Amino acid sequence: MKNPKEQKGKTAYLFSNRDLAFLILPLMVEQFLVILVGMADTIMIASVGESAVSGVSLVDQVMILWISLFSALATGGAVVVGQYLGQKKVEKAREASWQMVWFGTFCAIGIMLLLYMGKTFVLQVVFGKIQADVRNHADIYFMIVTASIPFVAIYNLTAAIFRTMGDSRTPMQVSVLMNLINVAGNAALIYGVHLGTPGVAIPTLTSRVIAALILLLLLFNKKRELYLKATWRYRPDWSMIGRILSIGIPNGLENSMFQLGKILVLSLISTFGTYAIAANAVSNAVALFQILPGMAMTLAVTPVIARCVGAGDYRQVTYYNKKFLILTHISMAVVVGGLFLIRPQILEAYHLSARTAEVTGRILTFHGICAVLIWPASFTLPCTFRATGDAKVCMYISIFSMWIFRIAFSYILGSYFHMGVFGVWVAMVIDWVFRTSCFLLRYRSGKWKKEALV
Repeated sequence: MKNPKEQKGKTAYLFSNRDLAFLILPLMVEQFLVILVGMADTIMIASVGESAVSGVSLVDQVMILWISLFSALATGGAVVVGQYLGQKKVEKAREASWQMVWFGTFCAIGIMLLLYMGKTFVLQVVFGKIQADVRNHADIYFMIVTASIPFVAIYNLTAAIFRTMGDSRTPMQVSVLMNLINVAGNAALIYGVHLGTPGVAIPTLTSRVIAALILLLLLFNKKRELYLKATWRYRPDWSMIGRILSIGIPNGLENSMFQLGKILVLSLISTFGTYAIAANAVSNAVALFQILPGMAMTLAVTPVIARCVGAGDYRQVTYYNKKFLILTHISMAVVVGGLFLIRPQILEAYHLSARTAEVTGRILTFHGICAVLIWPASFTLPCTFRATGDAKVCMYISIFSMWIFRIAFSYILGSYFHMGVFGVWVAMVIDWVFRTSCFLLRYRSGKWKKEALV
C-alpha cells in the first residue's frame, strides 16, 4: 500500500480515496461472487427438492461456525501485521504472517478431525428433530464439505495477508477462479450427471482446495512486501501468537457464539416445518446480498485502522471510521433498493411453494430496511475496535446480546407469540439495536484508544 499524502489541515493521511477504492472495490466483487455462488448452489440444489435445500443449509450453518474461527484468527493476524507495518517494522510483520498461517492450519486440521468424530452428535442432537430425508442430505453434504476446512483456513489467512498489504485484487482474482470452478462443477454434476447433493459438495471442496493452494504459493514470492519463508520448518513464536490470539480468541469466541446461536435458533425453526427451514435458507442467501457492501467494508476496516494505530495517529482512526460508516450506509441503501426491484424474480428462481415464498418476501423486506438503518454501526464499529486491539469488549457485548436478545427473543416471538420464522428475524434486529447502542457508547468513551498491541 502506498502512503500518498492528502493534506487536510496538518494531517497527512495514510490512505487516499484512490487507495481506499482499490482496497474496497475488489472486496465488494469478492463478496458478491461468494454470495452469488451460494445463491446459485441453493437454486441448483432446489432442483433436487426442498428437503435437499434444508439439509445443505443446516450443514452450512455448522461449517460457518468453525470457518468463523479462521476468520477471527485472520483478523487477529491482520491487526498485528498492520500495526507492525504502521510502525514500519516489516520483518516483524513478515514473521507475524508466517506464524499466523502455520498456527491456523494446524488448528484447522484439528477441527476437521473433531467434526468427523462428532458427526452423529451434530446430525441427531444439534439439528434436533428433522425429517429423515433432510437428515440424509445433510449427512452426505457434511461428509464431503468437512474435508475442505483446512483449505478454507489457509485461504482466509493468506487473503488477510494480501489485504493487509493493501492488495485485495489478488484474493479477488483467485475468488473468481474458485467460484467459476464451483458453479461449473455444480452445473455439470447436478444437471449433467444428476448426482444431487454430492453434486453441490464435490465442487465446493475442489474449488476451496485450488484457491487455498494458489494464494499460498503466491505468498512465497519474495518480491512482495509480505511473504512466507519457503521452508517446512516451523517453530512457534508464542509471544507473537499470543498477540494474534489476543484479538483472535475474543473475536473467535464472539463469532462462534454468534454462529452457535444461529444453530440453536435453527433447531427452533426446524420445529416450524420444512417450509420454515426453506424460507430461512433462501432468506439467508438473499439477505447476504443486502449486507454485501457492509461485509466488504468490515474487511477493509482492519488493515486501514491497524496501520493508523501502528503509526500512533488516532485522528486518522476517527476520520477513517466515520468515512467507512458513511460509505456503508450509502452503499447498502443502493443495493437494498436494487434488490427490492427484482425480488419477485429472485423468489421465482427458487421454485418455492406459495407459503414459503410469502414468508420469505416478508422477511427480506423487513431485513433490508433494518439493515440499511442499523447494521453499519452494529458491525463496522466493532471492526474499528478490534483493529485498535480492543477486542474483549466487543466479545462481551456481542455474546450478551446474542444470548439475551437474539436467542431468547427468537423463542419468545417465534413460539410464544406464534410469529414463526419471521419472529426469529425480528429477534435478530433487536440484537442489532442493542449492539449498536453499546458500541456507540464505547466509541464515545474513547477507552478503545489505549489498547494497541505492538
